[in-house]
Amino acid sequence: ITSDTYVVFTSNIFAILGLRALYFTLSAMMARFAYLKYSVALVLIFIGAKVFVPLVSTIDKVPAEISLFVTLALLSSGAVYSLIKTK
Repeated sequence: ITSDTYVVFTSNIFAILGLRALYFTLSAMMARFAYLKYSVALVLIFIGAKVFVPLVSTIDKVPAEISLFVTLALLSSGAVYSLIKTK
């Protein structure tokens, strides 16, 4: 997209800072939502599988809309399941 090193460097720094904030948010929620760690593990497996999809099939890549839907569905189902099971 760009060859400007300043833009590339700052965008990567902001991405890492955002992931760090997300990590601390999820780690604080783990105490309340017992099954959230399993849904996060499934999200990581899904993301890892996305890397190998172009290697083993004719699909070029998984669309961003599908990835977002799967991620939100897994995280919300883990939270809802935790609320149901740990009342």
